[in-house]
Amino acid sequence: MTLTRRELLRLAAAAAATPLLPPGAGAATGSPALPAGRFFSAAELALLDELCEIIIPADEHSGGARAAGVAAYIDGRLAEYDAEIPDLRAEREAWKAGLAPFLGASAEERLAMLQRFATAEGDPRSDAERFFKELKTWTARGYYTSSLGIHDEMEYKGNTLLMEFVGTDPATLPPPSKP
Repeated sequence: MTLTRRELLRLAAAAAATPLLPPGAGAATGSPALPAGRFFSAAELALLDELCEIIIPADEHSGGARAAGVAAYIDGRLAEYDAEIPDLRAEREAWKAGLAPFLGASAEERLAMLQRFATAEGDPRSDAERFFKELKTWTARGYYTSSLGIHDEMEYKGNTLLMEFVGTDPATLPPPSKP
């Protein structure tokens, strides 16, 4: 990931000041104060919650990523990774590194960064762009495997008796073509 000198200094200042902040100091960003997760610190988990909500916001049809508990889902999955396995340890470290530039940024700066990273989603080249793609993938997975995503958003009714199958009538299909 390429950081400018200014971003690096902002990051260092935020990292140095974070332990000095009173509990719940991150609540002014619009996200509720969250306790530390199983993998992420309280500040990282609150930030992850905010980023996931930006990706899948609540609307009139269903709740967003925050209501579905997506940040806790991601935190729990990463906590289960065995840190002794090099590939899993690298993935855990990539999540911490991916969140780091956002920690010292304002809400507007975070949104701008996400928008900038999203432009390269189809062909991510930097670590930040790859992190965004991973964040979006995990956010969608967490949301659409939650009860809220499946039932409210997708309107899945479960295994129900299908009284009438309104499918294709084989008599109306064209005959198969010969090779």
